[in-house]
Amino acid sequence: MNITHRLLRSFRAFLVASAIGLQSLAAAETRTADVLVYGATPAGMCAAVGAAREGVSVMLIEPSEHVGGVNTGGLCFSDSNQTVRAALRGLFEEFHQRIEDDYNARGVKLPYTVVEKDQKVWTYEPHVAARVTEAMLKEAGVPVLTGRILSRANKDGARVKSIATTKGETFAAKTFIDATYEGDLMAAAGVSWVIGREGRKEFGESLAGKQYPKKAMAISGLDAQGDLLPLMTTKDAGADEDGDRNVMVYSFRLCLTANPKNRVPFPEPKKYDPARFEAVRRYFAVEKKPALLWDLYPLPGDKADANNGIGKQFSMGLIGGGNAWCEAGPEERARIWEEHRQYTLEMYRFLTTDPAVPQELRETLAKYGLCKDEFAASGHWSPQLYVREGRRMRGAQVMTQADILTDAAKPDSIAVASFPIDSHDCQRVARGEGGVINEGTIFPVHRPAGSRRGPAYQVPYRAITPKAAECTNLLVPVALSATHVAYSSIRVEPSWMTIGQSAGVAAALAAKDGVDVQQLDYARLKERLLAQKQVLEIPGKQ
Repeated sequence: MNITHRLLRSFRAFLVASAIGLQSLAAAETRTADVLVYGATPAGMCAAVGAAREGVSVMLIEPSEHVGGVNTGGLCFSDSNQTVRAALRGLFEEFHQRIEDDYNARGVKLPYTVVEKDQKVWTYEPHVAARVTEAMLKEAGVPVLTGRILSRANKDGARVKSIATTKGETFAAKTFIDATYEGDLMAAAGVSWVIGREGRKEFGESLAGKQYPKKAMAISGLDAQGDLLPLMTTKDAGADEDGDRNVMVYSFRLCLTANPKNRVPFPEPKKYDPARFEAVRRYFAVEKKPALLWDLYPLPGDKADANNGIGKQFSMGLIGGGNAWCEAGPEERARIWEEHRQYTLEMYRFLTTDPAVPQELRETLAKYGLCKDEFAASGHWSPQLYVREGRRMRGAQVMTQADILTDAAKPDSIAVASFPIDSHDCQRVARGEGGVINEGTIFPVHRPAGSRRGPAYQVPYRAITPKAAECTNLLVPVALSATHVAYSSIRVEPSWMTIGQSAGVAAALAAKDGVDVQQLDYARLKERLLAQKQVLEIPGKQ
């Protein structure tokens, strides 16, 4: 055989090997599972574990590098403190029981026990929640892929066939779950959604439209030229009965400590201009009963969960700062995230150093710093922005104020929720001579009156299913189908974890049976939900 023939033979072998290699590469580029969950929030974790326990293959994909959402990101003063705990079992109860067991194993006695469904305050530390979250996913055999930002959803008619990420990967599944706070997969799949607030007439909701429960501040929100001061959002909030595209304020839930052995000083903001807080300075000048503007809830480990104060005139939330978040791309979200971080750092500096702030309050907050044993990978700062409200699906059924307060029973219940209707500020209005007033707050609506709990109500399966004409293999447990008012009750982790688990079970059954999520037999779903210890009926004794 001459050299030419040998070269041709080698070249042909190379082409065959290359073709085989390309086929293998193409196969490797598309990973498949029965159920794909996008968003490793607490709802996403429960959806993934719930589905896996039904015997199907599951993938959990997270756009950020953080797993666990706000449960592992600083919200450690449990929102279940204001719920009917007897309705929260399943994976929510297991998660909290594992947290209690974690502390007990280290000889730390918590001031509550999970088996007692009373109103004692449940708290924990972020790193403990993260450890429990990781263990539950690992034991369920769920692979967790982080840093995978959705770039598109590939559909065949009304079915999502696969999703692609900005890393060039493709993931296929029989059934998909959007567990993001923002509703990103739902939007990419062409499902109808809204953002902001409805007007009062749209669904007949008395708590819709503009809300002004807070007292106006007797200060001007304008500078000498008549322009808005920093931290004001508008001079005109719009007609009281109308809706708008404003979302309730975002903030961080910071884990802080005053213990010198564990305290890390707050970083300096990139820039600091005291003039940014001129409105706060004016507020303190007229406020007769000044209080610390950050809410600090005690946690184990000599720590505190710092939160935006729903009743405070100024607090940790950057009003208006989150309005563009959900529709923004990755770079813009990174900018908004950093904008919220810098606002928090600047406000900390103002509240701890400016003479306009009463000395006692300056000294109280100055004692606190970040925690050395939390969030080490991100400079001890939580990587999770508290996205209180994102897109909301317009699905098979839209939950409204009536579904929370008066029409609690549903024939297709997948969860019982009971957090009060509770919205943080959406606007801060400078009224000129009329002072400054915060708009959008709905102070917690408790049932029964005088209790700390909200009304118990059933969440229907139809609220997490898109319209069949739009998508037939997607479930949406977080950005579910609800008005702003109804969402203001549903929007907490106990509800989302419970709804997320039910979504995972439903997705697994739809994948097994080869049916559209809208056609899933509810009797079969109910049987499996009860087997996974979900509560579907409103407890008689609350």
